[in-house]
Amino acid sequence: MEHQHIYDAAGRQLCCTQEEKINAAADRQLEHIHEADGHRAKDTSLNGHSDHDGHDHSGAGSSTLQMFLPALISFILLMVAIAFDHWLAPSWFTGWLRLLWYMVAYVPVGFPVIREALQSIGKGEIFSEFLLMGMATIGAFAIGEYPEGVAVMLFYALGEVCQTLAVTRAKANIKTLLDQRPDEVTILENNQPRTVKAEKVNIGQVIQLKPGEKLGLDGALLSESASFNTAALTGESKPDTKTKGETIWAGMINLNTLAQVKVTAAYTDSKLSKILALVQNATAQKAPTELFIRKFAKIYTPIVVLLALLITIVPYFFVDSYVFSQWLYRALVFLVISCPCALVISIPLGYFGGIGAASKNGILFKGSNFLDGLANIQHVVMDKTGTMTEGVFKVQEVVLKPELNKDELLKMVNALEGQSTHPVATAIHQYVGEIDHAIPLENTEEIAGQGLRAMVNGKELLVGNFKLMDTFGIRYDIDPTSIVYTLIAIAYDRRFAGYLTIADSIKEDAQLTITKLNALQVKTTMLSGDKSTVVKFVADKLGIRNAFGDLLPEDKVNKVKDIKAKNETVAFVGDGVNDAPVVALSNVGIAMGGLGSDATIETADVVIQDDQPSKIPMAINIGKQTKKIVWQNIILAFTVKAIVLVLGAGGLATMWEAVFADVGVALLAILNAVRIQQMKF
Repeated sequence: MEHQHIYDAAGRQLCCTQEEKINAAADRQLEHIHEADGHRAKDTSLNGHSDHDGHDHSGAGSSTLQMFLPALISFILLMVAIAFDHWLAPSWFTGWLRLLWYMVAYVPVGFPVIREALQSIGKGEIFSEFLLMGMATIGAFAIGEYPEGVAVMLFYALGEVCQTLAVTRAKANIKTLLDQRPDEVTILENNQPRTVKAEKVNIGQVIQLKPGEKLGLDGALLSESASFNTAALTGESKPDTKTKGETIWAGMINLNTLAQVKVTAAYTDSKLSKILALVQNATAQKAPTELFIRKFAKIYTPIVVLLALLITIVPYFFVDSYVFSQWLYRALVFLVISCPCALVISIPLGYFGGIGAASKNGILFKGSNFLDGLANIQHVVMDKTGTMTEGVFKVQEVVLKPELNKDELLKMVNALEGQSTHPVATAIHQYVGEIDHAIPLENTEEIAGQGLRAMVNGKELLVGNFKLMDTFGIRYDIDPTSIVYTLIAIAYDRRFAGYLTIADSIKEDAQLTITKLNALQVKTTMLSGDKSTVVKFVADKLGIRNAFGDLLPEDKVNKVKDIKAKNETVAFVGDGVNDAPVVALSNVGIAMGGLGSDATIETADVVIQDDQPSKIPMAINIGKQTKKIVWQNIILAFTVKAIVLVLGAGGLATMWEAVFADVGVALLAILNAVRIQQMKF
């Protein structure tokens, strides 16, 4: 099949195959790292370059080798020249021949930098890292310091190679994350398997999934049971066994049996597609620290050039034994050490590493600014149902007026709850059975935070909490606060008909979540639309001191406003549609991505894919570690550079020391930035 070529506004051909989409997404993730200091767009792609059919022709290894070869040639020529200068001392190695030798050694590593400097100037970007390097090395040649001029560019080139290796490794991790959907799937047509493009599959078609195959679209399991590896989506290595009718997400890997899955969402609408979109766009929003450093570098570089000129010229008026070449040399040392690459490379790479580390653990940050945001969180406010509890309700008891027809009333309740996606509705469906679509529901409406209303056979049917009863003036003869379980009140024909009790179970890691948040000195509060007795019961078991129930969506918003009024930074964790407003209000909104509604996931800043609340303190810890690493790099770079800048300006540091200090700091900062991807949280 021919690929459909897509073009952007500038007329450039965009990617079309799945492989190209993945590589393009990874490139976008890292693009700003190069933009940060005007680095040339090195080919760090995992597949090198591709022709029109997307086949690999070079690879990252050859790309890095192409960068390393000029540095190797330059290094060999420099070592030979130094040997001639200091040990062998051949009589012919003097004058123009000596200069020519060092120039040949300089060209492989120096010419690309000079070219980039000229191109930047042509674009109006005069003060760049390339200009600093070009001025320093040409100046070194001008005063006869040929070995040092070559060495500056040589070590700079080696630093570029190391940076490229670090970025390539980071990109490999991103590709591993993004490459979760197969391009093709096997569908059954008249019980015969046929391989087709995944994006061509329609809702309702059946996919046949062999052991070891990866599902390409969301669907419902038709087989009786099957086990799946969900690590790519959730970060959870433990196999997940699904039974007939349960939802299977794109990206899950079938483990041991031939399975059949009925497609329930289009290729572009799958949960994985939305996750990939989040990851692809994650670096678009940058942390304040990152933005500051980028702005700082643009101001800092012209100041450095001006100071270098002053170091060269001003002493002429104050120093009796002024020698131009000596002060020019000090200025050149000053230029070399002043390069800001350690900052502008390692800082975005640090944030990128944090996003990658979180993604591997099933936590999606929509931007590096939210890493900083979570690092500073003082108060976590959480919903109860679906966040700290399983969100899987079961009917425990049915208490109806004896004069009523229990079966008939429950069928009406079941039909009305068929209009809702709330977990309570699922519990009622499981208890009552199939929905009777013959029941005539009219004027159905949902009352936010209370329940459902409809007309059935000309009579009003109300199903919801006891606030709903109060709203419609229905009198009831029980005390709802005396019953711990969640209550579903029923009224029919303007009379209280009875209630159902619904129970939910606390998640396994909920207690661990609170313990870890307490260890991080983060306050916790639980807010829920569920009845207060249930909320307090769950909160007491988990050790949450502040808990409030019977809340409408606007009540949750007001509670969070009250906390923020105390100048506390707040993260809200929720999963329902009614949580979207308070998620948007909080400093950082966190959504449970498994059971969570699309509205909440879209609104949230951080998405937890597997609905495990223990990922909340993990996300905060990743944010704290990322911020810590970023500031370690800032302090390291500024400290070392400040010391060597002063020594260089005072004539106490040579260009060799400046080179080692600059390259050494950059390498240490890059290594420090990428180590977060190896941390255990």
